[in-house]
Amino acid sequence: MRHLSGFARAGNMAALEASVCERDAVGAEAGGGTELQPGTHTETHRDPAGCAKAVAKVSSDQFLVSPYHTRRIGNPEDLVELAQQVQKADEFIRANATNKLIVIAEQIRHLQTQARKVLEDAQRDAELHHAACNMVKKPGNIYYLYKRDNGQQYFSILSPKEWGASCPHDFLGAYKLQHDLSWTPFDNIGKQDAELGIMDKLLSQQMALPECTEPNFQGLT
Repeated sequence: MRHLSGFARAGNMAALEASVCERDAVGAEAGGGTELQPGTHTETHRDPAGCAKAVAKVSSDQFLVSPYHTRRIGNPEDLVELAQQVQKADEFIRANATNKLIVIAEQIRHLQTQARKVLEDAQRDAELHHAACNMVKKPGNIYYLYKRDNGQQYFSILSPKEWGASCPHDFLGAYKLQHDLSWTPFDNIGKQDAELGIMDKLLSQQMALPECTEPNFQGLT
């Protein structure tokens, strides 16, 4: 009778454990216990004792982002390095802009110098064309400017050397009338003629060459 009561007690305990395990498994499958995160599901497994266990499984696509990098506290050194990088970029941008502005300022100064020279030459040419002259001025010729005692300026085709000691008035200078009706001082005639010769040669070569998509600077160097 004692053996029979022992077997009965053991059977009751096994039935009770099975009932508890089954209840836990059903509760886990029904959503009880720990709340599952999005992208997870449960699978039921039995342990060696035959008890059903609900195990949560995570989908493979949830591992695209490392939990370590998303949950860890940021390193303060990263923020310092980022700030230094931004500051360095600002310095480089400012330096580049400054260099470009310096180049533009130099170009502006050069253009201002050229503009002043153009205005001065235009004023001089206008005054020379208003000088008294008893002949028709022709481009390519050199004319000599004199000044009378009353302040009147006039052109002559005679140079001071040709006048000799009998030159009646003060000599102011010699100028060559160009084909664009501008005046070139005598000291600059050689330089001006050389530049015009180069341009004429360039234009002649360009006109003689066949059609080409790129300019030809042969002979300039």
